[in-house]
Amino acid sequence: MPLAQIHILEGRTEEQKKRLVEEVTAAISRSLGAAPESIRVLLYELPKTHWAVGGVSMAEQAAKR
Repeated sequence: MPLAQIHILEGRTEEQKKRLVEEVTAAISRSLGAAPESIRVLLYELPKTHWAVGGVSMAEQAAKR
């Protein structure tokens, strides 16, 4: 039972997340020969204040733009 865990920033639409799950499932199925119904995909949406690059949160970076 393959398990993919994906961390993304908040703000994607439900349709974008649905497409991501479908495409990741298809890629795992193709590459491993696993049945799609055996594949688990977990999405973790993080607030922009909880994701930082170079010591600066993505929320701070967005505010500067």
